[in-house]
Amino acid sequence: MSGRLGELLVRENLISLQQLQKAQDEQRKTGGRIGSLLVKQGALDEGDLTNFLSKQYGVPAISLKDFEIDPEVLKLIPKATAEKHQVIPVNRAGSSLIVAMSDPSNIFAIDDVKFLTGYNVEVVVASEQAIREAIDSYYAEKGPDLDEVMQGFDDSEVAIVESDDDGANAVDLEKSAEEAPVVKLVNLILLDAIKKGASDIHVEPYEKDFRVRFRIDGVLYEVMKPPMKLRNAIISRIKIMAELDISERRLPQDGRIKLKLGKGKEMDFRVSICPTLFGEKVVMRLLDKSNLQLDMTKLGFDEGQLKDFMEAIDRPYGMVLVTGPTGSGKTTTLYSALSKLNEVSWNISTAEDPVEFNFFGINQVQMHEDIGLNFAAALRSFLRQDPDIIMVGEIRDFETAEIGVKAALTGHLVLSTLHTNDAPGTVSRLLNMGIEPFLVTASLNAIVAQRLCRRLCPECRKPAQVEDQALLDAGFPAEEIGTFQVFEPGGCKACNDRGYKGRVAVYEVMPLWDPLKELVIQGSSAAELKAEAIRLGFQTLRMSALKKVKAGVTTLAEAVGNTAPDRF
Repeated sequence: MSGRLGELLVRENLISLQQLQKAQDEQRKTGGRIGSLLVKQGALDEGDLTNFLSKQYGVPAISLKDFEIDPEVLKLIPKATAEKHQVIPVNRAGSSLIVAMSDPSNIFAIDDVKFLTGYNVEVVVASEQAIREAIDSYYAEKGPDLDEVMQGFDDSEVAIVESDDDGANAVDLEKSAEEAPVVKLVNLILLDAIKKGASDIHVEPYEKDFRVRFRIDGVLYEVMKPPMKLRNAIISRIKIMAELDISERRLPQDGRIKLKLGKGKEMDFRVSICPTLFGEKVVMRLLDKSNLQLDMTKLGFDEGQLKDFMEAIDRPYGMVLVTGPTGSGKTTTLYSALSKLNEVSWNISTAEDPVEFNFFGINQVQMHEDIGLNFAAALRSFLRQDPDIIMVGEIRDFETAEIGVKAALTGHLVLSTLHTNDAPGTVSRLLNMGIEPFLVTASLNAIVAQRLCRRLCPECRKPAQVEDQALLDAGFPAEEIGTFQVFEPGGCKACNDRGYKGRVAVYEVMPLWDPLKELVIQGSSAAELKAEAIRLGFQTLRMSALKKVKAGVTTLAEAVGNTAPDRF
């Protein structure tokens, strides 16, 4: 049909003879259909081609995007046949099967489908691109959906839980948690989270609702609302998988699930259960070692910042603190530093709560507050273990801070985290904890603060129109306005129409230069420290975020929303 289609299109003045010849030359080199090649070369709009074929062959045109195909109809034509002939079954009516094709004149395809299915074939025309996308979407290998999981689950099998069910029988809970649909549903939730690249799963009970949300690139999305009657069964199933006590429903619990995914890949889920007003809320953090970024050059540091950070961790002793709120990527930065330092000649010990990833060559210790194994106790023990490098998960109190500072002063490199808003504010936090100013200046090598901004999808980002005043308010110098392009999110298949794909870290690295040490000894404020550090070349979180905006990596909204303005 290809030659005939080309001639008909030229005759109808939809394309020129030169455009047809160009497409035919391409067809001889690479194969493919003439209509598809004309669309690809921009000679013809896909919609125009579909409408032309519809009129030419007297068959209706269909928009597959506006159509939901019944899974039972899809089963009539195997994926291999659909891909071979570029057809997709759309609907059936009595003894007729309606099939969408991009080439209605392909008699071989029609006969093949007729023979395979035993139905009379009625053809409708759709664009080749739409059929390809529909085949990819409908024939994708995916696990059971919620409706499939719920099939055969009789209402009588699970009682609706009333608000006074705290004394529910553990045996009954365990039994309902092992029901096939519940097991399938929980597996579906876990696998769907992995597939969508979620960092956390939230399973939340409310008075008259029960929902599951995924955190993807730092933002929570609702993905499912399982029936209320399955609330306790689902939560009990997660507890069983995490080896937690299913009869204890009044106290918080923490556990871990290890999933084997085939091909040797494993995924860990850190499980936290917290009792709320209407039942237990479960939050599972996904720990995928294969996605752990340990290459320090790819974390998001600017060149100068990376140099300062590397100098701080390459010193034989002293303290390096990484600060920021929960979920800002502090652990990844510390693990990257440890990975860089992990050599046979060094004895490295870490105290973590919890241990998120395990590394060969590093002695990692899990904290257990209930038996008295806290950061301070672990730190004391490390100092009797001939350490070179020590990592403490978090400095939470004076005791841990004091031991950490003393370790840093006695020939050990100490890495740790602290919950503060920025690098200059960290010094004030240590002083407020009770550490003497002269000990702070003697022990600290550098302070790193960080945040995470969503990374624009490179496939669909688009130029944004931003007023000059908004750029000035964000912190851009007046002389830079108009010298760069700001981008905003679009939406495509690669990023699931979100416009963002992944996240990038924004850093500020403040080495404790001598002028800063003098200010600390004098008791200067965090604002005075910050102003002096900027004078010495320090780059704040906002400055770093704006650099990422200029580079087209993130949006102005992300930069402004995740970093504080530089006001003194």
